[in-house]
Amino acid sequence: MQKSIDGNLVDIVIVYKNNKNIYMRFKEKKLYITCNRFVSKKTIEKLIDENIVKITKMYHASCTTKEHDLFFNYLGKEYPICYNDNINETYLEGDIVFSPNAKKLQKFYQSEVERVFNLEVQKIVSSFENIPKFTLKFRVMKTRWGVNNLGSHTITLNTELLKKDIDLLDYVIIHELCHFYEPNHSPRFWEHVKKYYPNYKDARKRLRS
Repeated sequence: MQKSIDGNLVDIVIVYKNNKNIYMRFKEKKLYITCNRFVSKKTIEKLIDENIVKITKMYHASCTTKEHDLFFNYLGKEYPICYNDNINETYLEGDIVFSPNAKKLQKFYQSEVERVFNLEVQKIVSSFENIPKFTLKFRVMKTRWGVNNLGSHTITLNTELLKKDIDLLDYVIIHELCHFYEPNHSPRFWEHVKKYYPNYKDARKRLRS
């Protein structure tokens, strides 16, 4: 199925899901329409015609958007982004993330960092003994996934970890908690890490890749 948009012949890709609503997004200059399997092609063609002005704007925006800006990376999975100014908040539905705009999407990312990281830390720290009270912080770091400041008892986690598989987040949390036992990366330190995360060598490789 193809459609002329502003003089350009565009491929229409129909993706059938159990969605109540119909969603449209561009990827690699193709218009992807996600809808319920009971929606007819005639209905889709009519929807495109009725929204051709908005679709044309979406098409030109997709042509100038960098490829990495089209996807939302979350816990090891890549979600296509569908911006819709008719909704108020960002949410995940199926394999797509829906958001009113980029600003709200970033706000959603930060809120998920706090929610997911706190949840995982609480779950993991309960398995440790003799861990002092510490403050948990999150920020973007260019060269490290996590830092344990033993002087101030502060653990800082890289917010980019939300893009990784959750078991890699768990590894970094365990790694930083083990520094309360050993401040350096001595063989004794890695023995502590191995106790809580036996496959730590594989995790380190995956984080480097």
